[in-house]
Amino acid sequence: MPELPEVEIVRTGLESYLKDQVVKKITSFRPNLRYPLPHFSGLTGQRLLTIRRRSKYLLFEFSGKSGESNLLVWHLGMTGQFHVLPHDAQAAAHEHVRFDFCSGLSLRYRDARRFGYAGLMPLSSWSQHPWYLSLGVEPLEENFSLDSLLGSCKGRKAPIKTVVMDASVVVGVGNIYASESLFLAGIHPKRAAGRISKERLAMLVVSIKQTLLAAIEAGGSSISDFVQVDGKPGYFAHAFNVYGRDGQLCLRCGSIIKRIVQAGRSSFYCSGCQH
Repeated sequence: MPELPEVEIVRTGLESYLKDQVVKKITSFRPNLRYPLPHFSGLTGQRLLTIRRRSKYLLFEFSGKSGESNLLVWHLGMTGQFHVLPHDAQAAAHEHVRFDFCSGLSLRYRDARRFGYAGLMPLSSWSQHPWYLSLGVEPLEENFSLDSLLGSCKGRKAPIKTVVMDASVVVGVGNIYASESLFLAGIHPKRAAGRISKERLAMLVVSIKQTLLAAIEAGGSSISDFVQVDGKPGYFAHAFNVYGRDGQLCLRCGSIIKRIVQAGRSSFYCSGCQH
């Protein structure tokens, strides 16, 4: 599943091609993905003002027709991909929605497993939608800090990896980046969140920010279906310290990288560096 860096890379890629473009025509090739698709026809003739991100959601802001902007919100699910192509480019397999712009560019949404979903709503009301009400802080913003993480961990017996992957605590830190961040901070993924010192939690906050920024700089992690909007893969997988490296030697200390299962997800850690 695309995590925060991959969604941010898609956002910046799409905006570089489509910002200020006017919608000419929208075609849906099926009525639903994970949920029924919204009626896109109202977006025809509207200008795409900007594309933002909240957690793993892409937020397409359109100009609207009655003075208020419309917001198209999209979650990529596990295998969702956006591609920008010329109008005359042939449709690919698993292409479900197509946005044609007056500029001659076409935005195509592909999703092999159809776990993605979309919603269309007024800009003023989107933050009150049930999808977003419980979302925690953004990890790359200032409000994700030692104080915020300390408050979320206080008295918690849950493993720290479970806590940092909880979207009500901090959004977008998925399985890959939680494992990599905990390695940089030297914290074992099974350690109880409430038993980690203030100093080590401060290090974890820094490690999460550094890991996510490095992944964005590298174009994300292409370990399954993720590609950028121009079809290129991301290269952060080449920089993994622990993720997917079980049985191999730690690049820092030479100890064996181990794998455990937590809440149904694989966790990878260094038996020498993480305590």
